[in-house]
Amino acid sequence: MSHKRIPKRKAAIAAGSVVALGAAAILLPNANASQDGSSNGAAVAPKTLKATDASDLAAQLQQLLGQAFAGSYYDSGSQQLVVNVISGDNNVVVQAKKAGAKVREVKNSLAALKAGAQTLKAKATIPGTAWAIDPKTNKLAVTADSTVTGAKWDRLTSTVQSLGADMATVKKTSGTFKTLVAGGDAIFAQAEGGTVRCSLGFNVTASDGSPAFLTAGHCGVAAKQWSDSETGQPIATVDQATFPGSDFSLVKYDDPNTQTASEVNAGNGQTVQITKAADATVGEQVFRMGSTTGLHDGQVTGLDATVNFQSETNPGGVDTVNGLIQTNVCAEAGDSGGSLFTQDGSAVGMTSGGSGDCTAGGETFFQPVTAALQATGATLGDGGAGAGAGAGDQGGAADPSASATDGTGAGDQAGGGDAVGGGDAVGGSADPSASATDGTGDQSGAGAGDQSGTGAGDQSGAGAGDQSGTGAGDQSGTGANDQSGTGANDGSSLTQTR
Repeated sequence: MSHKRIPKRKAAIAAGSVVALGAAAILLPNANASQDGSSNGAAVAPKTLKATDASDLAAQLQQLLGQAFAGSYYDSGSQQLVVNVISGDNNVVVQAKKAGAKVREVKNSLAALKAGAQTLKAKATIPGTAWAIDPKTNKLAVTADSTVTGAKWDRLTSTVQSLGADMATVKKTSGTFKTLVAGGDAIFAQAEGGTVRCSLGFNVTASDGSPAFLTAGHCGVAAKQWSDSETGQPIATVDQATFPGSDFSLVKYDDPNTQTASEVNAGNGQTVQITKAADATVGEQVFRMGSTTGLHDGQVTGLDATVNFQSETNPGGVDTVNGLIQTNVCAEAGDSGGSLFTQDGSAVGMTSGGSGDCTAGGETFFQPVTAALQATGATLGDGGAGAGAGAGDQGGAADPSASATDGTGAGDQAGGGDAVGGGDAVGGSADPSASATDGTGDQSGAGAGDQSGTGAGDQSGAGAGDQSGTGAGDQSGTGANDQSGTGANDGSSLTQTR
């Protein structure tokens, strides 16, 4: 594997090059150019809004309405913001309508829903469970994976029932909740048990002015030093890492002259400039870039989600992560830390964990970028220096025929000269003939089984239940009960994407 170094590394956030989804067309310039025409209706008629504008309006209305505000979501069909209110005061409704929202009166206040979540935390913090506020139903949506059986299932359902049918619902999902390690641009570290693979989320500027990037916290906890190729020398060192509780890491580039670009490479010659961080809005369309699976899109389905992962360091223990964004976007092992963003260039989240795969579909949870920036003091924005995009470095020669599930092809997610560095990012020469299942010519140019490495304790290591394993060129590994392996029912577990 070749790994070239250039005097001034351009750390372009090139999150892959598989653009075979319908998402690709949506990302084309001006594809969503005039969504918000709205000035011809009555003063109380709901405005037609872009999702990001709806998010801003929701934040304003939450402050304006106070305790009467009971959540909101974006109706992508009508392109309107729907705001829940609990007050019978007509003035509250009028205020929300004048602001441009569609208003509906609901039973449960945000305070009541959050109190219900606290009851779940106190009585049902069980490995393999998750819950989030669903503003569309005005209830808590509780999910249990396949490990929640017997007494655990009884305990969970009885807790949900104690909240009342109008307050919470519970459903089962196949597989198990685990973290998924990988992401936008493949990054690698050496841990005690072997190689760990994650993904770069967004380039940022640290509070001291130094170049850095954000990725998943469970990646930063797993290893301190990170490289842009499996066998290359470290180029960045973890400055801050938080997991569990939250799931984010701030990793500083070792070379203070590193030139970073605030953009996501969507493949096929397309890049999305990242101009700001934004809070997610339920119902809005989002895009996820991952070094394993490429570009996928879906909708935000819940906010302030709590996920109880099975602890990897304490058998029978729980690693609880709070405040996550819940989506119906798929992800697989190796996607941890990767970027979640909107069409107009807003950074929304970094991949934490999820269930399912990108063949059958699934759901994925993300650490909000805004919370990570606030906690670390970092800022988003182009560090200058030419946008970090040398010839071929946006993701290599994008293969327009690559399928949504293969994540390979010339110039793949982290292939020939793209991932993190100008012209070499994740190193290695992209193999345009790589198949959807072999992962060679791989997303990271790192060869056989490099989807997640084999580090001990590594969510994507090689043990049973391993998210990605180490099978030769195998994109998701072959370990027993492998959540993203090759079994017919694999990949449906809620897993961290490392």
